[in-house]
Amino acid sequence: MICTFLVPGVSFIASSQSCARSCGEKFNTCSCHATCESLKDCCADYKQFCLDIEPHSGSLLGGTDFKILNATFDADQSLFHRFNSEILTEGYVDESGVGHCITPLLYESGWIPFEVSTDGVNYDRSGRWLSVHHSKLSPVYKIIFGNATQWQYYGTPNVSGDLKMIWMSSLIKAERVNIELWGYNETGGAYSANWEAEWKYLYTVGRDVPNSGVFSFTPQIAENSYSFWDLGSMRVSPSTKPDGARDVNALWSGAYAIAWHLEEAFRKDSAGWALDKCIKWDKEEKAMPNFLTEITDCPCTLAQARADTGKFHTDYGCDIEAGSLCVYHPGAVHCVRAIQGSPEYGAGQQCCYDSTGAQVLTGDSIGGSTPDRGHDWGEPPYKKPPRVPGFSHWKYDVISFYYCCLWSDNCKYYFTHRPSSDCRTYRPPRAAAVLGDPHFMTFDGVTFTFNGKGEYSLVHSSDFELSVQGRTEPMKFENGTVAMATRLSSVAMREKDSDVIEVRLRDQVDELQVLMNQQVLSFSEQKWIDLKGVFVFSPKPTDVTVMFPSGTGVEVRAGGGVMTLTVLQPHDLQNHTQGLLGTMNDDPEDDFTSSNGVIIPLNSSAQDIFTYCAGWAITNETSLFTYDSTHLLNEYYYAPKHDPSFIPNFSVTEDPEDPLLEPALNLCAGEGASFCKYDTLSMRSLEQGNATLLAYRSHTSTKKALEPVQSCGWLSPPNHGQKEGTLYLEGATVTFSCNSGYRLYGSQERTCQADGKWSGQDTHCVAEFIPAGLSGGSLHNWRAKSKQQPTLQTCIRPVSQMISH
Repeated sequence: MICTFLVPGVSFIASSQSCARSCGEKFNTCSCHATCESLKDCCADYKQFCLDIEPHSGSLLGGTDFKILNATFDADQSLFHRFNSEILTEGYVDESGVGHCITPLLYESGWIPFEVSTDGVNYDRSGRWLSVHHSKLSPVYKIIFGNATQWQYYGTPNVSGDLKMIWMSSLIKAERVNIELWGYNETGGAYSANWEAEWKYLYTVGRDVPNSGVFSFTPQIAENSYSFWDLGSMRVSPSTKPDGARDVNALWSGAYAIAWHLEEAFRKDSAGWALDKCIKWDKEEKAMPNFLTEITDCPCTLAQARADTGKFHTDYGCDIEAGSLCVYHPGAVHCVRAIQGSPEYGAGQQCCYDSTGAQVLTGDSIGGSTPDRGHDWGEPPYKKPPRVPGFSHWKYDVISFYYCCLWSDNCKYYFTHRPSSDCRTYRPPRAAAVLGDPHFMTFDGVTFTFNGKGEYSLVHSSDFELSVQGRTEPMKFENGTVAMATRLSSVAMREKDSDVIEVRLRDQVDELQVLMNQQVLSFSEQKWIDLKGVFVFSPKPTDVTVMFPSGTGVEVRAGGGVMTLTVLQPHDLQNHTQGLLGTMNDDPEDDFTSSNGVIIPLNSSAQDIFTYCAGWAITNETSLFTYDSTHLLNEYYYAPKHDPSFIPNFSVTEDPEDPLLEPALNLCAGEGASFCKYDTLSMRSLEQGNATLLAYRSHTSTKKALEPVQSCGWLSPPNHGQKEGTLYLEGATVTFSCNSGYRLYGSQERTCQADGKWSGQDTHCVAEFIPAGLSGGSLHNWRAKSKQQPTLQTCIRPVSQMISH
């Protein structure tokens, strides 16, 4: 049987060459590469074997029913699918001849390759599926609890009643469904070869109920064999499928604490039951390796945390942009998570901040940020504990928080193993930028303008195998004529053997297009995509952030008809960068270092700087760019990488008779005025000048947010005393006092100094020695007198005894 395809707008070339098992390849006569659609040289059966699907993403728990586009199958035909070359599932053909696939349970996120067969033997068609962490999945594609607090506290004092869940009924292809409870666990020796993740069907809560999108039930205590499962998810699946059948059309809830089915002992004394669990967890943690020594420190301020997009990203459980609903971190307004897991254990870091922008620490508040044995977003290569996205984190870091802090009041156990990290070793990244038409700001602060046309190396580090390249193109006036100025139109990048990411301006005004390995990425369903050796985040068509394992962050923004680029480099790359954005080494004098090592002075002429920049043109052999149109092939692939025929205007004339001059001078004031004026007058556009001014000021704000801040580290209150003050940065003061019956020794007030050390001496509260027979007024007089002579009481007991109390 041969599938037939009718694809409007796609040109196919008649050829004997087939795309069967050849997707991604280019042949002499035709192409099976993703660029063939825009280049109009696809092999005739390209769409038959290189598959498009809808939807293209869904939960890593599986159960999504996606359809194969542009292919028609026989209604009586079978379909077989193979994910990651090993996981087999069955699909089906609907009454209209459209092929469908049901995604399997996966223990990883990111793009998963799949193959399709009609006979179960020859898997000659292929595509890719985006497996998504449950917390990053749109609410439309998962079960939502009617009252999440009631679900997770059920059985604790004053929490009872019916539980309600809702879902999008159209996503389950059945009139009647089963409601199932599944449990999650990780078995085997910690950090051993036999450590495995386990999803287990427990039992059916509702059988053969209408697929109405709503279900309520009165919870019952589970049988003994199931009641120890305290972590899991709900699943809705067709009632025609056997109980617990895997890889069937289904919707899942996120992970949650299954309080409602726990044993009778929990309902009788939830706090006591939880304390027993907390103590058991405490013992287990003590037997496991200490991951705290290898996780990165937190940024010192909220401003740093939000600006360091190469290393940290918003924790969706406490997001200032979403109203700061910080359930697990009361007192915080925003939290971030370290993007990368720790090197050996794959552990995660979390950093939370209050409304003043200061860190919230567990030493001061239950709302303090906590590190994680299991990174919430998982850590490559995923699949095995403690790297399973979301669920390893719940297993080792969240359910234990319920035991120790939420279901009982014993946070001291939890915070012993999950203390907040302060920021004493944090070093903010350095920022460089390209904006306007275009203007460059290096890591060491040198600014210049380069209006060449071509493809150039912006950042290159051979030691870190990092490359960021930029393509520039001539700008046009509103009447369509070419201006003698250029703009950044595309940025391509890679670190080590990561996927190649390219971000380029689309034909639509102020929209960006993202490509992975020359194939367009869609962000219509997901805003965050896990890729090989890189993460990409695009919350809207004008904004893209790319994050690499080194901590390098690349931000691309579209606005005012141009692209603005910000590159954030961690301190590790100090003295390891080259390119148009300079040598990051705190020495501006060598930022104009050519590709062959020649340095030109900073006060060089515009023409000499132009010549220097042209020397950073890349080659076709080193290019990371996509050439998927005749225009790009002719202008950049077959043409010189630096166009010697394009000579821009090196300056603009301020003509008093120019009607644009006065409004330009009024607009372009303060920081960034020279770039604003240049772009306004050269492009004859106040809008263009204003966009440049705003981009310049945004870059200035980023640099200010990333300025180093000195921390002296957390100070504990003395035993039998209190402290006032929870800020531990340079200039902050913490004061101490003692409980009644104790006297303060050491410094009552300590200030964080510029050298990172606290002023004064360690503070202790020591029990007073009261001579026998004193009381009333005589005791008051003795205390008043003794305060003037504190040294008389310092040797009453050994210091070790005093401190231990």
